[in-house]
Amino acid sequence: MTEPDGPTRRRASVERTVTTAGRALGVDLGGRRIGLALSDPGRTIASPLTVLVRGNNPVGDRAAILGVAREHEATVVVVGWPRSLSGRDGPAARAARVEADALAAAAPDGLAVVLHDERLTTVQAERSLNEAGMRRDRQRAVVDKVAAAVMLQSFLDSEQR
Repeated sequence: MTEPDGPTRRRASVERTVTTAGRALGVDLGGRRIGLALSDPGRTIASPLTVLVRGNNPVGDRAAILGVAREHEATVVVVGWPRSLSGRDGPAARAARVEADALAAAAPDGLAVVLHDERLTTVQAERSLNEAGMRRDRQRAVVDKVAAAVMLQSFLDSEQR
């Protein structure tokens, strides 16, 4: 695999050209839930979109993600890459890479799949929700899509540089 933009961004093993036009779909993979976020067409702002509850079938989960990408005319799917604070790949980062590779293999032509560093995005999302005054019991329903938006915004900001 190549690291086209430094150590925080990585293409999935199925190489696709990443265009800077069109919406980006952010994906925060969790064990039970998948948070999704969406950019505006100009790729300036990321917004929380929805949370998918994982099924017992990873192929079905991938189809659901790709269906959302198609519905919103995304041109890139940005999968959160939970590397350790030291920058190494632990079990979660390796699992995210496998999932990104599978998404890339299932994606139609014209839809790129990339990995992007998501270290501490859930912590940032929880902090933002706490500061907004949301009770902890209500945070569970939205924290995954907010974490996806934090990660996607980081990706968008890196594209602007």
